[in-house]
Amino acid sequence: MTRTKRPSSRAEVRRLARLLVRERELWDTGVRLVAGVDEAGTGPLAGPVVAAAVVFPAGVGIRGVNDSKQLEPARRADLAEAIRSQALTWAVARVEPCEIDRLNIYHAALEAMRRAVAALGVRPEHVLVDARTIPGIDAPQERWIRGDARCHAIAAASILAKTARDAWMEEYDRAYPGYGFAEHKGYPTAAHRAAVLRLGPSPIHRRSFALPQRGLFDPA
Repeated sequence: MTRTKRPSSRAEVRRLARLLVRERELWDTGVRLVAGVDEAGTGPLAGPVVAAAVVFPAGVGIRGVNDSKQLEPARRADLAEAIRSQALTWAVARVEPCEIDRLNIYHAALEAMRRAVAALGVRPEHVLVDARTIPGIDAPQERWIRGDARCHAIAAASILAKTARDAWMEEYDRAYPGYGFAEHKGYPTAAHRAAVLRLGPSPIHRRSFALPQRGLFDPA
């Protein structure tokens, strides 16, 4: 390794060690099945809210894992593949727009998280969650504010949730052309709002959200 690469490598080792502090504490007490949980997609006007849960073998940490929002799409995709290959078990779950309209987005995100944990191949002994407490989980859990930037397992879950949701939105772009779902992933950009005014809501739009009303929205 060249001298110029050593500092960044050392910095990444230190960063990863910080992310793994809580997991190592749990592993050292004999708790082996530690799940990280996070969601993606609470803010968009369209598409599902998606959650992921992931359990790594004790001692495993993946360099580069970080809050999915801090990663470029290609890097997220590479890390998602590494996470899936090195995890002991992982799961992704979704709650559809019609369920979001019925439950509200806060409770829909919790339900997506609950489904992701329930779909894991093992029953976790401890659950680390980004900023929330998941109802209906039969395991001790901890709520971590900004957990996707502070905890390895939660950050890994954020990457799985984000990459899965983005892939689904790209499929919806082909199913419902003209809205630009592949570009904005359902978030309320000016182009997306203009498309809703032009085409009307699609079957995957969340009707309980503030969709633009024809004649009341100025895209400029």
